[in-house]
Amino acid sequence: MMLKRPRRNRKSEAIRQMVQETYLSASNLIFPLFIIDGQNQKTEVSSMPGIFRYSIDNLLREVESCMELGLNAFDLFPNMEDSLKDKYATVSYDDNCLYNRAIREVKARFPEACVVTDVAMDPYSSDGHDGIVENGEILNDETLDVLGKMALAHARAGADIIAPSDMMDGRVGYIREILDNNGFKNVSIMSYTAKYASAFYGPFRDALNSAPKAGDKKSYQMNPANQREALIEAALDEDEGADFLMVKPALSYLDVIKLLKDNSELPIAAYNVSGEYAMLKAAIQNGWLDERRSIMEVLMSLRRAGATAILSYHAKEVLANKWL
Repeated sequence: MMLKRPRRNRKSEAIRQMVQETYLSASNLIFPLFIIDGQNQKTEVSSMPGIFRYSIDNLLREVESCMELGLNAFDLFPNMEDSLKDKYATVSYDDNCLYNRAIREVKARFPEACVVTDVAMDPYSSDGHDGIVENGEILNDETLDVLGKMALAHARAGADIIAPSDMMDGRVGYIREILDNNGFKNVSIMSYTAKYASAFYGPFRDALNSAPKAGDKKSYQMNPANQREALIEAALDEDEGADFLMVKPALSYLDVIKLLKDNSELPIAAYNVSGEYAMLKAAIQNGWLDERRSIMEVLMSLRRAGATAILSYHAKEVLANKWL
């Protein structure tokens, strides 16, 4: 006689829902948005079907349409003109630059929105790296000064969460001290704790025109072969005052998400990156995968692994199509 039959708990939709272990809601999602200069601009990213770069006026319209769907958190990224870039990313902390104007306008129009901002030099750097480059080397400590100025400018503009994505050593503590000393103790830090030197960033760099002009990012982003190294980064970020720990990319690093979840009391964020989005969309467009089922399975896997917050380009379509 077979006494244990797990299939009994799968025999109907009502029972399957009753015993479901993992849930995904709009509150778990953060929608990345790309910004360009100009008026009434909306240009599709060729390698990311359905994802656009928006001028600030259209950005506000996009945020409004998302919030009507219940999507309230946004991570902003700027596409800067090459003429504004220099070796030290000086435009990044100009209060009147495109990015800081966008932050201010979103928060002024939608004060209830949660605005996450990206702190790294690469969108503003003529070298295309996340740090200052000298003789082919990325200078860690000298870069912190730029990152601190950038984070402070974002806080002044109204950012709710500062997200340093540069992977410089010590940047979380440096930014935390600057924010606290300037009256921004309540601005959160979502650290890119385990950001890997991944092949899945290509479409993002296409969207921002921010690829390195020479070399690669392997001296500061993590080796994809390493897992436990993420624990070192997580311990440092916690000690330095991070409020969230992020893993990027997400889908190829579910084990790292789980590792950080099991070893930290901080909420874990996962960035479902551009390359992951692009490859799924390509398979869907070719008729190889079911759109709803494949997208929801990916997002649910990130929640199951332990991610509380998921940055995903699928966020709006999931809600617009009422897939939750």
